[in-house]
Amino acid sequence: MASDDALLVVDAAGVVVAWSRAAESLFGRGPAEAVGRPLMELLSGSWPWDDAGGNGPPRKSAGTPGLRVLPVTSHDDAPAWRVDLLGPTEDGGDALDQALLHALFTQSPIGMQVLDPQLNIVRANTAASGMSGLDRSEVFGRRLSEIFRLSDPDESVGIMREVLETGVPALERLVRVRTPQDPEHEHVYSVSVFRLQGPDGGVLGLSTAVVDVTVRERALARARVLSAVRERVGHTLQLDVTCAELVDVLVPAFADAAEVDLLDHVVRGEDPASGPVGLDKPLRRMAFASADGRRESLAVGTGPFRFPAAWVRCLTDLRPQLVTYQPEDLEPFPPHPWSSRTPTTPGLHSAIVTPLSLRGGVYGTLSLYRSPGRDAFVDADLDLSLEAAARASLHIDNACRYTREHTIAVTLQRRVLARPAASQDVVASAHFHQSTDAGGGWFDVFPLSGERVALTVGRVSGTGIHAAMVMGQLRTALHTLASLDLEPDELLARLDDTVTRLAAERAGLPPGDPLRDERLTADCLYGIYDPLGRGFAVAVAGNPPPLLAYPDGTTEVFDVPAAPALGDGEGAPFAVTRTGLPEGSVIALHTDAFLPMRSAGGKEGLDRLRQVLTDSRRRLDDLCAEAVRTAPASPPGTDAILLLVRTHTLDPSLVSTWDLPTDPAAVATARARTRRQLSAWNLDELSLATELIVSELATNAVRYGAPPLTLRLIRGTRTLTFEVSDSSRVSPRLHHAQTTDEGGRGLFICAELAQNWGVRFTDGHKTIWTEQSLPHPA
Repeated sequence: MASDDALLVVDAAGVVVAWSRAAESLFGRGPAEAVGRPLMELLSGSWPWDDAGGNGPPRKSAGTPGLRVLPVTSHDDAPAWRVDLLGPTEDGGDALDQALLHALFTQSPIGMQVLDPQLNIVRANTAASGMSGLDRSEVFGRRLSEIFRLSDPDESVGIMREVLETGVPALERLVRVRTPQDPEHEHVYSVSVFRLQGPDGGVLGLSTAVVDVTVRERALARARVLSAVRERVGHTLQLDVTCAELVDVLVPAFADAAEVDLLDHVVRGEDPASGPVGLDKPLRRMAFASADGRRESLAVGTGPFRFPAAWVRCLTDLRPQLVTYQPEDLEPFPPHPWSSRTPTTPGLHSAIVTPLSLRGGVYGTLSLYRSPGRDAFVDADLDLSLEAAARASLHIDNACRYTREHTIAVTLQRRVLARPAASQDVVASAHFHQSTDAGGGWFDVFPLSGERVALTVGRVSGTGIHAAMVMGQLRTALHTLASLDLEPDELLARLDDTVTRLAAERAGLPPGDPLRDERLTADCLYGIYDPLGRGFAVAVAGNPPPLLAYPDGTTEVFDVPAAPALGDGEGAPFAVTRTGLPEGSVIALHTDAFLPMRSAGGKEGLDRLRQVLTDSRRRLDDLCAEAVRTAPASPPGTDAILLLVRTHTLDPSLVSTWDLPTDPAAVATARARTRRQLSAWNLDELSLATELIVSELATNAVRYGAPPLTLRLIRGTRTLTFEVSDSSRVSPRLHHAQTTDEGGRGLFICAELAQNWGVRFTDGHKTIWTEQSLPHPA
């Protein structure tokens, strides 16, 4: 109990439990009248020193006594208040202190509470009572957790006990609570806790200062969400990744669940529809996230939508829609896929459906949900959802544009990149091509004159439509140059000129064109396989050399002189390398992306490929599949290409070769031998035209060529080839003879009778050849 010099003592309910003689003298009431009665009832009259004579608080002037109120405990450990009478002062300091305390407890907007060492409330000012919505008499003697629903009671109690023990104030700690007067909404308070000590240093309790910062914290939370959307959404051009980034940012920071649904034609790469969007347009779910960590797989069907009216209005007027409902309101609707996963999950009670639109084009909807354990969405949240959707729509538009461009680039690449279709009598081929970003990679196997076969792989720098377009240009140029029977090194030199010219055209684009700053180069390998001589000639420009696998199980990397990529401006010459290949050898051509030799695991990848090709007698498709399975992962944005070609020799019975004497009479002998050979091959119907071709070309060789002269007939799979070879370097020229000319029509006649013709120079020899289509291709 209080000491004897106490003026009076009241318990936590404000009832007087002790009354001194000084109180009797001061207030004019004896102990019998005061003890057991509420103090406020006793003081309802005039104060002794109230110069106004009113019912307000005392206004103490200088030289008059004052009161001091201290928290104490009674004999039964119940909280109580002790009131002491202070002596008069000359400077009026006590009056100022009393006025300050009175203002803090009656007028201050900061909620103030006094707690005893057991953390029971023993006093609260007007602002604190207003926060709880309870009268002061209803909170005295109770704990904070009994009045407020704290989000983390253990943490709050821990903070107060730490202040009691250490005396170090806890300043501006954020505490989330639900108050008795507003249990449906969570409030955020900034709480500071101080320890109260008596003159002797004893701990009297705690004082708390509470400020409602709910509005400020909600604004900061919205700002943080928008900042996260700006920083974390749109890092890639992949549509599904962009949508997943959006829902991951919004959950759980802004919503308990979020879902992005895009119109199906937008996902396919088509232009977005202009609003309003009809009900016949299907939606495809692209991303879903919830606070409990559930995820939905890509492209899972959406329907039926939870809020049909909100969805229709959202896609009609392109404004966000706020839906507030009770869980039982959803009973007429079929259960949503994600809400039925966990039966214990409480039903949702608010949602926002926001359109994803940009420049009048509609991409889909963003749906946000909150559960009953969280404050429902309010109108202020619509602005945030709309701004987040607008930011996401920009990234979705970029991703859709990339998707459309990627689709066009892939289509263009597939159209200009023909599949190998060489005769199976000469070579067999299998390939692997992976182009994740629609790059400019190509590969090809196509026939040349004399049953020879051209092999090529390469890649244009860059990705997208422009790379695919340049790839198509280079592939066309390569085929055109190959039709001129150029050697591999000469063909690469001419192709280098083409790349240099295209790069110059790119450099001449307007300054604002982003393509202008992209350097244009190309890697290329070009080789020719001759099944008659079983020879292989190859030249490379920036591309890895080929790998050769022989029937005896040995493998080697073909030693080809390295040369820079096409169009790099160095102007280095290209070299051709030749070798002989046994029957059944396998040639492995690949781009640097398939086996990145410059990477750390490049040698290991090459060793694995060589190990796979050791058994070169296996089916090419099996070898290709095994090589792909064991190859290292390809870097993004590149074309990984592997082309396997197994070589064969041509059946000797399908080739007829003989020497031609430099005698005009030998031309008739050549015609007769040709006729007999065609009859043996059952090609009599080609005899007349072929004899005429042989007669004209053999006559020219005898007249203008240099010995030795050689004639050769080749029956291929689809064509009949006739070749005349001599050692002269003079190339024949096709011209149209005048009506009065007696000669000059031989090569013209051959060109008319043959399907194709040409001239090639190899090893000091010149060969004129013609091809005729077989009447019944093999």
